[in-house]
Amino acid sequence: MSDLNNAIIEALENLKGKNIVTLDVRTLTDVMDTLIIVSGTSNRHTRSLAENLVEETKKKGFRANGIEGLEGGDWVLVDYIDTVVHVMQEQTRDYYELEKLWSMTPASRAE
Repeated sequence: MSDLNNAIIEALENLKGKNIVTLDVRTLTDVMDTLIIVSGTSNRHTRSLAENLVEETKKKGFRANGIEGLEGGDWVLVDYIDTVVHVMQEQTRDYYELEKLWSMTPASRAE
């Protein structure tokens, strides 16, 4: 695992992020290498996880390229270009099932 991904996991664990999942998506997309998904227990917890993530990774020399959804806190996306982090509330995560979506092999590649 890369230094960036280790820093991300550590930052999420420090604020008690729930059910952290790391997916290697290099064979599925050219847009990113790794997808990390974590759950927060409330809007406040989700926002805190994302803010802590950005702060802690910045201290280690990694800058987020973009952050979306921080105001609402239901689903926050933090983009580090090669790694994208989705910080979601449980019900949102259950509804969108990103792990299932990104674990599938497209039909054109399965052949």
